[in-house]
Amino acid sequence: MGGDLEGVRLWAGELDVLHGRFVHRFNREEPRQSALAYMRGLVAPLQRKNGWTLAEEAGHAGPDRIHRLLNRIEWDADEVLDDVRDYVVEHLGDRDAVLIVDDTGFLKKGIRSAGVQRQYSGTAGRTENCQIGVFLAYATSRGRTLIDRRLYLPTSWTDDRDRCRRAGIDDAVGFETKVAMAKAMVRRAIADRVPFGWVTADAAYGYSKGWRFELEQADVFHVMATTRHDTVVTRWSIDHPVHELFPGLPRQKWKRRSCGQGAHGRRIFDWARVEVRPWHREDRRHWVLARRSVSRPKEISYYTAYCPAGTTLDELIRIAGSRWAVEECFQTAKQECGLDDYQVRRYPGWHRHMTLAMAAHACLTVLRARQLDTDKAETDPPSSSTSASPRSDA
Repeated sequence: MGGDLEGVRLWAGELDVLHGRFVHRFNREEPRQSALAYMRGLVAPLQRKNGWTLAEEAGHAGPDRIHRLLNRIEWDADEVLDDVRDYVVEHLGDRDAVLIVDDTGFLKKGIRSAGVQRQYSGTAGRTENCQIGVFLAYATSRGRTLIDRRLYLPTSWTDDRDRCRRAGIDDAVGFETKVAMAKAMVRRAIADRVPFGWVTADAAYGYSKGWRFELEQADVFHVMATTRHDTVVTRWSIDHPVHELFPGLPRQKWKRRSCGQGAHGRRIFDWARVEVRPWHREDRRHWVLARRSVSRPKEISYYTAYCPAGTTLDELIRIAGSRWAVEECFQTAKQECGLDDYQVRRYPGWHRHMTLAMAAHACLTVLRARQLDTDKAETDPPSSSTSASPRSDA
């Protein structure tokens, strides 16, 4: 019990620290305290995390203060998100970090929640009545968390401005594809000097030649999943299908490698790469990677890569495999921080809830990284410098 109490004190104290970074974004004391109470409730071990249960956890007589925080009081969720992201960078910032784009679905009933319609949800693996959020994750060797978010609005919404107004969607908010949202989030990270080394995404985003070209023009290294129908420039063709690059490749070109831990252990595949676009700057390379199932060799996935000339196959495999970190973020943020446990219908309320849930997740991620650092310091042997021989002139 003592350890549990110590853990509670730790995360409560760290939430206070993070809250202190954006408390100035609120004009009055009530929303300041409500935001902190909301985050504390999100990380509390509650069965459900809705307005009533969070209010009860905070000691409120009813959910009105929570509802006002999410729906009525004026505050800018994007400004708070900037503060949360700065907190993440301060504690986890790494020039080798990977930015990962992905979306996740939130199952909903009815038709009034902003952006809801019957649409494919990768989370459910089928078409459901849901909202889709596009997210940007920040992954380092010490931890991974979410640093940006956008609610996807289908044309069934953006073509009906009266419906949009009823859901709090400003007339200036038009239709954007998920790829356009991904571009905007990565551009924002670049403009705000978030340290990172790579960008990766699944084929729904990586298939976009326009986005890959934009990243290349900015000299942003990336490994993007794509489909077998994608085409690339080779010595022989300007539209060479990627799946035609690998049949007949010598067996020794295929390397059996793990691309990281998955839900069922190490994810081991056979990998190969072929250089494309050979007439480019000498210090950069373009590759197409193939990832082949060991047990079902006809199952092959493809990636395109833009990287420094000396980048090894193992490094490209590591970046491709790091995409799964965003799935881990979704899972832990939903299970531990109530990311999907909300009852807001309006567009601003969705972004406010997501921002505070992401703040809670960032806090827990930083605490875990700190604990890993402590554990490592306790188990690593002393450095050689501390046990060096006395100087000869001592």
